[in-house]
Amino acid sequence: MLEVALVLAVSLGQSAVYSLLSLLDKLSRAPLAQGTSTLNAVRNNREFFDLAYQLLDIVFALVPVVLVFYLLAEPGKSVFRAMGLDARRPLRDGLGAVALMVVIGVPSLGLYAAGRALGVTTEIIPSALAQYWWTVPVLILSAVRAGVLEEVILNGYLLGRLAKIGCGPWSAIVLSALLRASYHAYQGFGPMLGNFAMGLLFGWVYRKWGRLAPLVLAHALVDVAAFTVGPALGFGG
Repeated sequence: MLEVALVLAVSLGQSAVYSLLSLLDKLSRAPLAQGTSTLNAVRNNREFFDLAYQLLDIVFALVPVVLVFYLLAEPGKSVFRAMGLDARRPLRDGLGAVALMVVIGVPSLGLYAAGRALGVTTEIIPSALAQYWWTVPVLILSAVRAGVLEEVILNGYLLGRLAKIGCGPWSAIVLSALLRASYHAYQGFGPMLGNFAMGLLFGWVYRKWGRLAPLVLAHALVDVAAFTVGPALGFGG
């Protein structure tokens, strides 16, 4: 249990605490509908330093993933193969990822629109980065980072560890989904609900398929679309 707490404290659990605090801050200032949530913010007004900060954020955010791989490693066994985070089934994983992307992508847009209409969701700005030559590649890397970090920790690591301390399959999935929802709290209640549902679906799929690859790919594809196509269409702007 201590190991789980420490892993979460340096990764998504920490994000959840800050996100919930941010939600309370926004609620105490004005109606959520008047607030904004920027997913990819400018870190420096000079191009080189902004790029350096963006890349460092991505690299350091993935350190907990490396820690999880280390903790789950067993002599003579591949941790990647055990998680299903390999290239053994590219076609099946790819098709599964596309299906999951559609299943979670369309409802997420609907929940966002509903949340905005009801005044319980902030305006989400997918990217506030200036248009440099590296902007789109960095946004893609950021999307991949989110997919790897969240799915490895929430499904590849947390579900197994919760099972070892006595949680039933669905109890573990629900707890994982609640954590996923909590670190999106700063965006408002619509995205929280959407991410909770995504967590339930992804947790169930991982237990059924035993493979992280389609989950990571689906998550990354959804975020790539949100970060790059969203701003181009004026989403959140």
